[in-house]
Amino acid sequence: MHEPLNDILQGVGRTRMLALRRIVPGNGGRVLLKLESENPTGSMKDRMALAMIEAAEADGRLPPGGPVVEYTGGSTGVSLSLVCAVKGHPLHIVTSDAFSKEKLDHMRILGATMQIIPSDGGRMTEQLTRDMIEAARVVAVETGAFWTDQMKNRDQLSAYHAMADEILMQAGGRIDGFVQSVGTAASLRGIAEGLRRRGAPARIVAVEPAESPVLSGGRPGAHKIDGVGAGFVVPLWQERLADHVECVSTDEARNMALRLAREEGLFAGTSTGANVIGALRLAERLQPGATVVTVMCDTGMKYLKTFAA
Repeated sequence: MHEPLNDILQGVGRTRMLALRRIVPGNGGRVLLKLESENPTGSMKDRMALAMIEAAEADGRLPPGGPVVEYTGGSTGVSLSLVCAVKGHPLHIVTSDAFSKEKLDHMRILGATMQIIPSDGGRMTEQLTRDMIEAARVVAVETGAFWTDQMKNRDQLSAYHAMADEILMQAGGRIDGFVQSVGTAASLRGIAEGLRRRGAPARIVAVEPAESPVLSGGRPGAHKIDGVGAGFVVPLWQERLADHVECVSTDEARNMALRLAREEGLFAGTSTGANVIGALRLAERLQPGATVVTVMCDTGMKYLKTFAA
């Protein structure tokens, strides 16, 4: 039996890993899924939100009870809302109607003040990302709030270094590949750095929307994979970060998310669907019996209305 937690933030991290049983590579490979849905808000973003706030508290950038502002597609905002509620920081969130209503409602319930930027027909675009960033910057300047600025904030990388340690331990010390979709690029970068520091010879694959393949050198476009594909090369991205960039369409990602629910009993969002497609493609390119790790980024309970539509 575990001892009672002092607060819900002690429940962040140390999530389990699961081997897919039916959605598997044809060459006998193995896909392991890190169940980040086990975090308190149901998202891996709990890790980075806690790391960014605690680092700012520790060095004085964020005083006790000081306000916080961030722009977000949803999951980061929910995670920041949880952390700020527990720690007593007022939170101003800049977001959009392009993202799931469940996430927006979750932030409100946790006490965040919401600023909604209208989208182009509910789609994620480069202009929308830039509009949200500018709105958050203005709030920080006008109110003096601490801006976590997730696109540039390196404090979050330590959270993903720790996640890499968990992955290596749970995979038995060796993996052949790691796959992750790119939003801010922090999770892919932090986990890749962590694996490489530990000497893991894993092939690193980044996933981006096929409709907006900017990391692959293509043109930005609109898509509906929540939380990824900003429409421009994000600041935390590095050219040599990934060995390969895999493009997955919104329809492919959505269909795989539904397959995960119906064949594996795993209800996740479209970014997880994209991850699993990328992991299957990588496993097929590797030697038979290879082990590829990817991430269940969050719970599908954040997308009930999206999948019901």
